[in-house]
Amino acid sequence: MERYIQKIKSGALVKTLFMLIFLTGIISPLFSQTPSVIRNIRLPLWAELDAYPGLELSEEDGERKDWSQFAFPVSQMHKIAPFIINGMVYGWNFVYVPYDKARGVEEYLEITEIVPADVIRGGIKYSSPWIENNNLNAWVEYVRTDSQVQSYNLWASIQNPVIAGLGYGSVEKGFEGIEEAARESLKAAIRNHYRKTIKNKPKEITGSVLIRKFPTLGIDSGRYVINLDFFLECGRIVEYSVY
Repeated sequence: MERYIQKIKSGALVKTLFMLIFLTGIISPLFSQTPSVIRNIRLPLWAELDAYPGLELSEEDGERKDWSQFAFPVSQMHKIAPFIINGMVYGWNFVYVPYDKARGVEEYLEITEIVPADVIRGGIKYSSPWIENNNLNAWVEYVRTDSQVQSYNLWASIQNPVIAGLGYGSVEKGFEGIEEAARESLKAAIRNHYRKTIKNKPKEITGSVLIRKFPTLGIDSGRYVINLDFFLECGRIVEYSVY
């Protein structure tokens, strides 16, 4: 699998319906308490083969391990996995502007990487591919370094509140739809948290977040839906000086 992944280039293939599923909400809390999972991130990914008109594969096709025909979905894995894993390992900075009808201010969220995803990209492994129920399946794995484990433990040990949110993104956008859903999830988490702690709407809120445990992602009514929870490190809250 890795041999083919290294050879993947963006190709003009039929638009695929790609779906990345992390451990279920029932299993996640159990594993998130396990030190070995803090060290070893291992997440299942799968893509529907129905997304390729005329492509009919059997279980035997998977056993022959001719994965070169799956160039496009694997290239999407190469985009999705670093984005999510970087959010779990290093986290994101954010700038959030709440919606304010009276002032004519639209809601806005900007996310930037605390550490570029390229730092962890080379450490991500894709393994054990198989075909089942007309899906191409694979595992994405990443082992945190000692300093990354210490960083996670620091986020968890200090008094960082835990926030959570649900977000949606267009399936037709592929990877961008999943990123959109993740952004909307973070936006909802920030909004819900600060509504409880701030009396008057501020002009701007800044801070940092780290994805706390394994996310769950699915499809609902033609949209990606992702559930994320985060450790929140509060930054600045800028108030309006003049109405």
